[in-house]
Amino acid sequence: MKDWIVTGALLAGIAIGLGAFGAHGLKNRITFDYLTVFETGVKYQIYHALGLMLIGILAFHFPSEPLYIPCVFLITGICLFSGSLYVLSITGIKWIGAVTPFGGLSFIIGWILTAYYIWRASI
Repeated sequence: MKDWIVTGALLAGIAIGLGAFGAHGLKNRITFDYLTVFETGVKYQIYHALGLMLIGILAFHFPSEPLYIPCVFLITGICLFSGSLYVLSITGIKWIGAVTPFGGLSFIIGWILTAYYIWRASI
């Protein structure tokens, strides 16, 4: 599970870089609304990158194999949710927004599975 901590840390660092890029590089290039969309992608990426790190830490106290699956869902969520918001805000391609809810669903599944596996392990 150390790999999930490292992955989370890398994704958090990328989120910080993307946030800076949005604040400084995109500020005068895209509309305020699209900048807000971009920032939402950054926020959700950082939240779930920290979540990956948390799950990696939890794996030192609970069986780690079942926690692999929620981590995959969180990474998928980051790619689909945040990634689609980045593409939408930079390109203006509106249909890509249809991908975003699948990323949100992936986040939800990842967190529910995390809760389930931790609850089940503590019985």
